[in-house]
Amino acid sequence: MTMNATIETAPGLDAVSQRLTFVLAAACGMIAANIYYAQPLIAPISAALGLSHAAAGLIVTMTQIGYGTGLLLIVPLGDLVENRILICSVITLGAAALLAAAFATHALPFLVAALFIGLGSVAVQIIIPYAAHLAPEAIRGRVVGNVSTGLMLGIMLARPVSSFVTAALSWHAVFFASAALMIVLTAVLWMTLPNRKPVTRMHYGELLLSMPHLVRATPLLRRRALYQASLFGCFTLFWTVAPLQLADAFGFTQRGIALFALAGVAGVFAAPIAGRLADRGHSRIATLVAMLLAAGGFLVTYLGAPGSMLNLVCLVAAAMAIDVGVQGNVVLGFRAIFALGHEHRSRLNGLYMATFFTAGAAGSAVGAWAFAQGGWTLASAIGLALPVVGLLYAATE
Repeated sequence: MTMNATIETAPGLDAVSQRLTFVLAAACGMIAANIYYAQPLIAPISAALGLSHAAAGLIVTMTQIGYGTGLLLIVPLGDLVENRILICSVITLGAAALLAAAFATHALPFLVAALFIGLGSVAVQIIIPYAAHLAPEAIRGRVVGNVSTGLMLGIMLARPVSSFVTAALSWHAVFFASAALMIVLTAVLWMTLPNRKPVTRMHYGELLLSMPHLVRATPLLRRRALYQASLFGCFTLFWTVAPLQLADAFGFTQRGIALFALAGVAGVFAAPIAGRLADRGHSRIATLVAMLLAAGGFLVTYLGAPGSMLNLVCLVAAAMAIDVGVQGNVVLGFRAIFALGHEHRSRLNGLYMATFFTAGAAGSAVGAWAFAQGGWTLASAIGLALPVVGLLYAATE
């Protein structure tokens, strides 16, 4: 099947099969995981590469910088370049970077590789609007939700998987295995994906220069991006601070923290449900519920004394509630902005993701600072404030 972005009629209900949806979802999960493998491995990687404690954060930061750069410079190419070629090329770049990281024995080569791992991982944000192109209007939210489920699974499973593999083998094995997986994935996608050639008649520079205009001219994009920014900021704050609280108040080891992270997998079930709600016109109420879940998640952590079983149960419940709210709302945003027109979906997606990804990076940094200054009480108060601000903004809709 070949599909062009310029098709004059809407795609039929059989344009994106269940098999293709599964392939796209699995690809999103495998690719997105590459951004998060290193997060729980900062200690062993920095020790092996001779990085100081002060510089160890660069292991994650360089990947985030690469990913953020790719959102603005590579993802928009989905409106210009044939999508199958673009997706496979970007994944190949990521595979090469993963191999370089696996072989690295010094800090500089690893950090450069980490930057390119982030760049290669933006393939996932080319795949999601690509799936929206293939899906007819009536089921677009459901398809995007199902594909996003794979993305969320990859994000949530990456940290425990990399922790367990490193405990059994070494951190090098994590990057070797992922590089091999990306090579196989590239071959599968090349043989499976339909062609989709955009008709945008502009140069790359014009494409990038059009993005500020899209921000100014698209109030729905600004609103959905800021909604998700409030939620993703509290999400990254929680997952930065929760491991510190688990180690400090409960004495959890790395393996115990990895097991706790599995609680976040509950969030993947929110994505397809949110997609279906959006298809039925219930985006506003679903958005409010998502924000209330995130705020409620932080509130319940105040139950029970720190270190008590009740407090631990509440932390697990908070992880589930926050993840459900965040993952559901991101799909609601996808559904809304992808309905604005096929000719600029990739640029809209790049802007949408870059906005809340920036908020996520800030949430992580603020969370670490707040925990150092005032422990869980201060950090969780800031986390609670973020979805509350989102709710106040939503009240103006």
